[in-house]
This record gives sequence, C-alpha cells and structure tokens, in this order.
Amino acid sequence: MSDHRHVALELPFDTRTWTLENGLVVTLMPRPALYQTYGMFATRYGSVDRAFRIHGQLHEMPDGIAHFLEHKMFEDPEMDVFARFASHGASVDAYTTFDHTAYYFSGTGEIARHVRTLLDFVQSIHLTDENVEKEKGIIAQEIHMVNDQPDRKVYMELLKSMYHEHPVRIDIAGTVDSVRAITKEQLLLCYNTFYHPSNMVLVLAGGFDADEIAHVIEENQTRKSFGKPPAIERLYPDEPPTPARSRHSLPLPVREPRLLVGWKEANGASGSNLIEQDTVMTMLLDALFGPTSAFYQGLLDEGLIDKGFSAGYELTNTFGYTVVGGKTPHPDALAERIQAHVARARERGIDEEAFERARKKTLGRVLMSFDQNAYLVRSWVTYFLRGHGAFAWAQVIAVLQSMTLERANARLQEHLREDNMVVSAVVPS
Repeated sequence: MSDHRHVALELPFDTRTWTLENGLVVTLMPRPALYQTYGMFATRYGSVDRAFRIHGQLHEMPDGIAHFLEHKMFEDPEMDVFARFASHGASVDAYTTFDHTAYYFSGTGEIARHVRTLLDFVQSIHLTDENVEKEKGIIAQEIHMVNDQPDRKVYMELLKSMYHEHPVRIDIAGTVDSVRAITKEQLLLCYNTFYHPSNMVLVLAGGFDADEIAHVIEENQTRKSFGKPPAIERLYPDEPPTPARSRHSLPLPVREPRLLVGWKEANGASGSNLIEQDTVMTMLLDALFGPTSAFYQGLLDEGLIDKGFSAGYELTNTFGYTVVGGKTPHPDALAERIQAHVARARERGIDEEAFERARKKTLGRVLMSFDQNAYLVRSWVTYFLRGHGAFAWAQVIAVLQSMTLERANARLQEHLREDNMVVSAVVPS
C-alpha cells in the first residue's frame, strides 16, 4: 500500500481528560473557533442491564426500566428542566440505548450555567408512587405509537430472529405489561446503582474556556456526597452463536414492504478491539452496499430499492450485528440479491479499488465530522462507555490509515456467513 496512509494528521482541537475523586470521568474538547457547545452526561446503563448482582444479592428488573428512569429524571419539583435551559438559550434532551443512557444540551452561551444545571438535575431524583404511576400511562402510549411504525417493527423482529435469550431482542422501552410492573423502589435501586459518578462520563465540545468549565465541574462535584461506588456484576444469559430463526415475515397494514437482512456476531468487543472491528466493518459495508457501489446502483435502477436503502453495523461489549435493507416492492427478490451478492464477495474477495475508495471515504467522513460537536461528543461517549478508557481520536485515524484489504476480506469471511444470516420482512396484510 502507498505511504500516504501514514501521513500524520493534526487534529483541529485539544482534548483534556481526567477523573474526579468521586470517579466521574470528564473530557473537555475546547474549540474557540466554534460558537456552539454540545455537552453530554452519560451512564453505562441501558436496556440490556436488566439483571445484576450487588453485594451478592441478585436483582432482576422489568424490561424498559432504564428508559423509564430516563423519563423520570426530568421531573424536578424545584425547576422545569426544559424551561431552565430554554430560558438561557439552550436545549436539552436525553435518550436510552441498549447499553447506555445519555442526557445532553446544546447552547451558544452561559455554558457554565448549563453544565451546572445538567449535573444537578441528573444527580438528583424525585420519585413518588403517584408520579411513577402517571409515567406508566405516558410510556404505554409511547410504546403503542412505536408499535405502529413498520420500520421499527421490522428492525425489532430482526433482533428477535437473531437472538434466543440476550435482552437486545427486547424493545428498549419494554412492553406495556413490563412497564406497568415497575415500582418506585426498583427505580431508586437502579438509580443508586448505575447513576453513581464512577459509572458515568461528562463530555463537552465547543466554544468554551476549558479552565473555567473544569473549575465549575470540580466545584459542583466537590460539594456533593455520593458514598462508596457499588460493585456491579452485570448478568446476561448464555446466548447461542447461531440465530434463533433464519427468516420471519410480519403482515402489517402498510402500502410498501420493508426488508432487512442481518448477520449476527458471535460475541461483543471492547476497547481497541471494538474500534478496529467497528472501523473495518464500516469500510466493508460501504464497499459492498454503499451508494457508490455497483450493487447499490443496480438495485436502484431496477426499482428494487429507493435511496433509503442502507447498511449499518452495531457492536457493543456483549453483542453485535450487521443490518442491510430498507423499503422494497419485492422483499423476497431483494433478499435473494443481497444473499447472492455477499456469497460472490466471499468467494472472490472485495475489489481492491472499491476497498480503497471506501477507506478514503470513511477517513474523509470522520475528518469532516470533526466540525460537528455533537458527533465528537456522542462518539466519544459511546467508545468510552464500551470499554475504551484511554480513547483518542488519533487511534481511529491510525486504524483507518493502516487498514488493509486482507483484514477486510478476513472480516468478510468471519462475519457475513450464511449460517448466521437472518431475514426480516414487513409485508402488507
């Protein structure tokens, strides 16, 4: 390969990371040239963390409790959290994933104020029997709304087909029945267990003074008491390497079918292994299915797909999978074409020119994304919470520059196998 891969690239920002006495990891990426700041306070706690042991005692929680807890964090008798941010020119929101929960704000001024508010509302909780019961009805409505979305349904049916036991097969919000079973005591237990600073990370990127914000964070945390961090043993069921079922079709009242083809990873990954594996799969999928590939253009010209067709890869500490697909008038034909395309690629290997193009595109996309504070912060949080405690953007660049065609073809053989492939479709009822 040519030497240009190993040219040193200077990142357009500095990073400061340290750990407070209470265990909270803080990362600041000051960027004076950018007006907007994006901040995120996140915990290594998501929907799959439904069973855990503390001090030898087993706790099994209802599905959807991490998402339920996210909702309740915004209920504060002393302030309207959304109004507090909005009154000073900022917005705030949150999300729950399979493996973490994050609270974030975006603003262009008074960053010190917003950081204090973010820390204060997440590091306090107000639960009563009455407000917990009220929230159950709100979340039940949300679940019903999601269940009417065909794109969400085909995706969840794909995961149910992939996984026998792992809780990734269960919707992040849970079910109406599981939500109704959640108690105030369970919410408090999960909050005290997973919202300890030692299980969390605070990351900011944007136009702020790093010394000022560092002082604000240190002062805010010093005046709070959190006690000794709990020793958490997360428990996950044994998951067979093969899928639970190879194909599933769900009739729904839709005009246009949806088709997803997926491949199940045998295991999860963490740290530098996760970065390397995530990066090679991003390039591999772009070479196979990206908008500039001959395969994509052929399907588009034939009317088998629209421009919403995509391919993605998800990898965490305990599970991983690839998903390819979108809307199609002929789901069976599209599934056959995808399967045949991957089989040919496995037999012949990825074309070197296509791989090099995908590698350069991925590197360019990463470098361009450095101007997007939300991307910087979210990516940092995700990699950190998935076990890369010493994460640095230079490592991602180094992996992209040193990635080889041989490694991509090896990953193709390891992962995109017919015996771990699953097909999920939503068809008109």
